Amino acid sequence: MTKTNAGRFFEDYRVGDVIRHAVPRTVSGGERALYHALYPARHALHSSDDFARACGLAASPLDDLIAFHTVFGKTVPDVSLNAVANLGYAEGRWLEPVWPGDTLRAESEVIGIKQNSNGTSGNVYVRTRGLNQRDVPVLEYVRWVMVRKRDAASPAPDEVVPRLDRVVLPDALVIPDGLDFSDYDFTLAGEPHRWGDYQVGEVIDHVDAVTVEEAEHMLATRLWQNTAKVHFDATFREDGKRLIYGGHVISLARALSFNGLANAQLIVALNAGAHANPCFAGDTVRAWSEVLDRAPTNAPGVGAVRLRLVAHKGPPGDLTLKREDGRYAPHVLLDLDYWALMPL
Repeated sequence: MTKTNAGRFFEDYRVGDVIRHAVPRTVSGGERALYHALYPARHALHSSDDFARACGLAASPLDDLIAFHTVFGKTVPDVSLNAVANLGYAEGRWLEPVWPGDTLRAESEVIGIKQNSNGTSGNVYVRTRGLNQRDVPVLEYVRWVMVRKRDAASPAPDEVVPRLDRVVLPDALVIPDGLDFSDYDFTLAGEPHRWGDYQVGEVIDHVDAVTVEEAEHMLATRLWQNTAKVHFDATFREDGKRLIYGGHVISLARALSFNGLANAQLIVALNAGAHANPCFAGDTVRAWSEVLDRAPTNAPGVGAVRLRLVAHKGPPGDLTLKREDGRYAPHVLLDLDYWALMPL
C-alpha cells in the first residue's frame, strides 16, 4: 500500500465536496521581509507600523497578497497539484487584516466541474476561504483550474458551471476596523495623487519593469508552500520549461503599480482575473492599470477605486490588451480586476 499522494485528478472531484487543507501556517515579519525582497513592494501601509497607526490601525498588517498566496498555497495539493493551468478568479474579498503571528488555514468547496472537449482534462471550480487561529475568515475567493484526468477513457461527469458575480459591489467591500485616512501623509506615502485625481477610463503606464529570475520564482513558490508540479518539475511540460506561478506575476505587477498608484494602499476585493499567457524565467514583466470605477466608503477619508491591472512582457509603452478576434494579445500575462482603498 503506497503512502505517497499523487494528488487529485479531474475524476476525483464532486460538486459539494468540502476539502480542509493541510498544513496551517503561522506567518510573521519574516514573510513581510522576504516578500519585499522578492518584489519591489513598498506601499506605506504595509511597510511602516507608524504610518499604519497614523491611519487608525494597531500596526502594519501583512501585505494583502501575502495572505492570498499563503491561503492559495494551502489549496494546491488538493486542488491544483495536477493542474495544467490556473484559469481565473472571481468573488474575492479580503475580510480581516492578517497580522504577524496569525496562523492561517484554508478550506475549499467544489462548486463546479466541466470536462474539456479533448477528454483529457477538465475545469474544476472551488470557493476557498482562509481562516485565522480564531476561525475568523480573513479571505475568500473563487478560482477555476484546468486539471488533468487520470484516465482519458473515464466518463465525463454531469456538467455544473457556477454563476459568478462579475464584480464585487462597493457596499460588499470590507473596510478594516479603525481605518482613517483623514490625516494621511502623502509625502511619506510617496505620491500626491488622491482618490479624486483618478478618472474612470484613465490608463496609467507604470513605466518600471522586472525580469523574472528562475531562482526568485522557485524561492517565492516554496515560500507559499505551493507544490504544483508545473512550477518545479522541468519534465512535467513537453517544452521542458517550469511555468512561473501566476501569483508571482500578480505580486510583481502589483508592486510595479506603485509608480502611479502609490496611494492604492489596501486590496479589498478581487472581481476577476485571468492568467492570459504563460510566464517563464527570462521574461521581463511590465504593467499598466486602467481605472474602471470609483466609490465612496463609510470610513473617514477613505475611497474605493476599481482597477484593471495588466501585466505583460511586451515592449515599453505597449498598452495592447486583446487582438481583433477578442483573444488576449500573446504578450499579455495577467488581466486582474480588483478594488483598492485610497485616501480621498
